[in-house]
Amino acid sequence: MLASPSAEVLTDRLRRAVSAAAAADVDALLVTPGADLRYLVGYDAIPLERLTCLVVPASGEPVLVVPRLEEAAAEASGAGAVVKVQTHDETDDAFAVVAGLLGDALGERISRVALADRMWAEQVLRFREVLPAAEQITAGRVLRALRLRKTPDEVAGLRQAGRAIDEVHQRMGEWLRPGRRELDVGRDIAQAIADAGHRRVNFVIVASGPNAASPHHDLSDRVIEAGDPVVVDIGGTMPDGYCSDCTRTYVAGGEPDPEFTRYYAVLLEAQQRACDAVRPGVTAESVDAAARDVITAAGYGPAFLHRTGHGIGLEEHEEPWIVSGNDTVLEPGMCFSIEPGIYLAGRHGARIEDIVAVTDDGVERLDTIDRELVVLHAPGDPVLG
Repeated sequence: MLASPSAEVLTDRLRRAVSAAAAADVDALLVTPGADLRYLVGYDAIPLERLTCLVVPASGEPVLVVPRLEEAAAEASGAGAVVKVQTHDETDDAFAVVAGLLGDALGERISRVALADRMWAEQVLRFREVLPAAEQITAGRVLRALRLRKTPDEVAGLRQAGRAIDEVHQRMGEWLRPGRRELDVGRDIAQAIADAGHRRVNFVIVASGPNAASPHHDLSDRVIEAGDPVVVDIGGTMPDGYCSDCTRTYVAGGEPDPEFTRYYAVLLEAQQRACDAVRPGVTAESVDAAARDVITAAGYGPAFLHRTGHGIGLEEHEEPWIVSGNDTVLEPGMCFSIEPGIYLAGRHGARIEDIVAVTDDGVERLDTIDRELVVLHAPGDPVLG
């Protein structure tokens, strides 16, 4: 069970969610398992075919509707300290139960409901059946502003997550060396992520040689060769629910391709420029441009295949998106990755990623391990290249 914020914190979040719904002219929020549910009531519910749904009417009391067999888990999460928990049995129509609760709270005044962004399609359609007069919108439009700016406690949670994942990168020389398969290295890293204090291992990317040119490569049977660039992108979820995500690129012994060394220097400058560009009042797209302009000027623009970054918090990927076209103005408390990459198909690639937090007057890097190219000459013996 993930640790939950205090009842006072959750009660305040619910209050602000109701205010945000009213401002969006929404009669009710319907929130199924996911980050929004955890954010609002502290319940890290398992998505099931049986409906779990937080019902937050514009007036009246919020209610957490859960299957009877999940009641103990809901109460153990602490959700019962901030909302009423109502159960439904196997033969009940849980969607009708929710509609009835809304009818009791709002009468016939149900014209617009906000559904969790990642609610299953079959649940969306069932709510359309039981609330036929209600327009459906996404809850993200209502809750976005609440989750976008992290509180000091949330930033502290991300800072702790950053320290934990940095510990794993610092041990990379124990596992990453020529002659080992990516799969075997990945298994060792996954265990280390758990050992460093994460409750869940969210992902492990070990991309060696030509596989490093695929930004979302996973793990394979490929045997790492001497001189291979290896992109290691790893992250997990801490006991408080906040996520880590950090990428470093290594060389597994030997001498790398000279072109790789050249463009790694470009990438390092691009990542630094983007981090330096972060401060309150600038746009998300300007941070993307700070990294992209360096890479483009060096002739590698087409090899930078993705956005510069993504928000992070209770989800690995959430707003704000650090990408061209996003004119969101950065504010203190916003947290996101800075992770430019250069990828040469069929040859190799590199990425450098840190999580950063916008401060009152600039930026704080939440990942602090070295970003210089590390050549792992022998287990436990990193040498800066």
